[in-house]
Amino acid sequence: MTPLAGWQNFYVIVGSSAGALIGLQFIVVTLLADMPIGHSAAQAGDAFATPTIIHFGAVLFLAGVINAPWPGIAPAAALWGLLGLSGVVYSAIVARRLQRQSAYKPEFEDWLFHVLLPFAGYVTLSACALAARSRGVEALYGVAGAALLLLFTGIHNAWDAVTYHVFIQKRKQQ
Repeated sequence: MTPLAGWQNFYVIVGSSAGALIGLQFIVVTLLADMPIGHSAAQAGDAFATPTIIHFGAVLFLAGVINAPWPGIAPAAALWGLLGLSGVVYSAIVARRLQRQSAYKPEFEDWLFHVLLPFAGYVTLSACALAARSRGVEALYGVAGAALLLLFTGIHNAWDAVTYHVFIQKRKQQ
């Protein structure tokens, strides 16, 4: 029995949640599709909406990686390490997009939930990949923490976006 086996139920729950939230995000985007979109709104979507789907997708990917029947922890660690490094790079891209978009002036909470917390989650994944060989059990707890951080960050960001569009943008239209 590999160290990954004990995590299957956790990742079934977390992965299912991420998958369902991806679907819900598509439904919300469809419901808001009748709103006029200018260039600045499209830029804001790249900075605010797309990262949410990416983070949910990362959690879903982690769930698949952990649930795969690996002979040991090393192949899974390599994959979550690559995900972590990719996420670190993507967090830098999101920070640049947040700065450049002109539809909305980001506040501290936006920087925290769209850049800093995801960055921390992806750095944790990368660090846990390095630690997995010598500290496998602890690394798996770190990966679980990163998955939950990305999941809850995505939930916050999705809720924030919906409430912004419903309570701010829709009222401006009326």
